[in-house]
Amino acid sequence: MDTIKNGKQILKLEIKALERVLAKIGADFGAAVDLIYNCKGRVIVTGVGKAGIIGQKISATLASTATPSYWMHAVEARHGDLGRVLEDDVVLAISNSGETEVVQLIAPLKKLNTAIIAITGRENSTLARYSDIVLDIGHIQEACPLGLAPSCTTTAMLALGDALALTLFAMRDMTKENYAFFHPGGDLGRQLIKVKDAMRAGKLNPVARENISIREAVKIMSSQGSPGAISLVNDEGELTGFFTDGDLRRLLVSQDIAELMDDGIGEFMTRNPLTINTESLAAEAYRILREKRIDNMPVVDSAGRPVGIMDVQDWLDVEKGENL
Repeated sequence: MDTIKNGKQILKLEIKALERVLAKIGADFGAAVDLIYNCKGRVIVTGVGKAGIIGQKISATLASTATPSYWMHAVEARHGDLGRVLEDDVVLAISNSGETEVVQLIAPLKKLNTAIIAITGRENSTLARYSDIVLDIGHIQEACPLGLAPSCTTTAMLALGDALALTLFAMRDMTKENYAFFHPGGDLGRQLIKVKDAMRAGKLNPVARENISIREAVKIMSSQGSPGAISLVNDEGELTGFFTDGDLRRLLVSQDIAELMDDGIGEFMTRNPLTINTESLAAEAYRILREKRIDNMPVVDSAGRPVGIMDVQDWLDVEKGENL
């Protein structure tokens, strides 16, 4: 067997299946989107077998893109899980044949007055006849050598489910911040967390006047929970400098620190330090800290006042979910 040729042929068949579904997108799709968009409850996705597995993914995609959704196995529904369904819900039933155990849910769902959207390959099937809206993927040739194992049909179902979920997502006009709310864990969530949600603030953000002595600054920096840095401000509360443990160590190496402890910190602080604002992404703050090889950086508001400190450790905490 020419395995490479065979692999390409399978992919061609799957692409062909998607093209068939694309050609079928029409008024029924629009009606399904409108029904779900105006749904006051949740989208209950159900199915069995491979179609059921696809349904789980579709339900997860809906939920993660701001359409409340719950996965319900069609067989388990017949043994009590049907009690999860309410009148205000919409049921998305998935079955290529339209004759699986899913059809046994039609009668009780009708009694609940719950709307049913079907994704099926047979528009004259039992499921299609009794559903409120039918998304017909049509007769699709499976890529399996025997034409039996679900492959092209499940690809079509998955793509159609994505089209539903992401169309709804676009209609909801979600921002990156809204999206991050549903993805607090993992790299996706970390990339969308803002500085204001990860910075050290309040008592963990030491701030003092720029005319204090090094001794006073070190005392403040040594307070419990201090990140080992202090922001210095002028009479208007605007950031004018930044002094860190690193600055103190460099003084210890280069000069007799005992003779300098009562000197004003203004002479030794870093003037016009790198800063970041509260609305920036935490990932951007981390990139700056990493590239500049510094441990911390002051966070300022729109008026240039220090409202927090972004420490490299804060990003590590965000990665572990400990700073949220």
